[in-house]
Amino acid sequence: MALTGIALPEAAQADPAVTPASPPQEAPLPPNPWAATLELYGFAPIRTTGDTTVRGFTAETDIWLGDLIPLIQMTASARGSVEQGRIGLLADLSYNRIGDSLARTTPRGLLTGKASVTTNLGIYDLALRYRLGARESAVAAPGSWSVIPYAGVRLADVGLGVEAELRGNGPFGLRLQRQGDLNRTWAQPLLGTQATVFLSPRLRAFGRADIGGFDLGGAQDLSGNAQLGLGYAVGNSTDLNLSWRYMGIAYDNGASRPNGFASYQNGVEVGLKFFF
Repeated sequence: MALTGIALPEAAQADPAVTPASPPQEAPLPPNPWAATLELYGFAPIRTTGDTTVRGFTAETDIWLGDLIPLIQMTASARGSVEQGRIGLLADLSYNRIGDSLARTTPRGLLTGKASVTTNLGIYDLALRYRLGARESAVAAPGSWSVIPYAGVRLADVGLGVEAELRGNGPFGLRLQRQGDLNRTWAQPLLGTQATVFLSPRLRAFGRADIGGFDLGGAQDLSGNAQLGLGYAVGNSTDLNLSWRYMGIAYDNGASRPNGFASYQNGVEVGLKFFF
């Protein structure tokens, strides 16, 4: 009985259950400090005004979109950015070439005159930027915002080509031909800012404004942009943007018989923006 009494307590004492060790938790990966954007866009100016001055002679321009479309020979534009942390670079590149030609023959068919005019305008921006607020993205919480001031250089390339020909249709084969070109490429200091605020997870409002030149390169040397629009996320990393934009550029060398160029455009811009 004594042995039994001793043994029972020992049998009643069971070893505590052994809990298997939990697998080690992996630490979350730190966010990628690099980010980038790329936007392919097209600008449709509802109205274009301006003038071109060659050796003191000035020709004015006033073209509506319907008249401009048939004159377009080439157009290309894109803008993008890359950043590490909050500091980055941005670029905005655009090139447009328009041209027109006209030919007429005298009533009796003795003379035929031909003339063609080609104008090209390239604007290429490169700037250093600093981001305040959240990283740029296609989708974010309502109220999320960013403001990005930037400073850099704008390269402007303007060209005007004129060709005229007078041909005689008689037996002597008279032919007179003249060609002329006016080309100007110059750099401007550039200051600007862009801002974004989300109105809903996929809808955002954005704006941009910049100014370049500051009359440092001639008697008149100014350029600028103002833009306001909405963007809607069509995917988790893609935005469709629609905005109103005004842009202008003016240059005059200030000579006694000056050469100059001015163009002012306002219209609609449509873009597809990718976030990386």
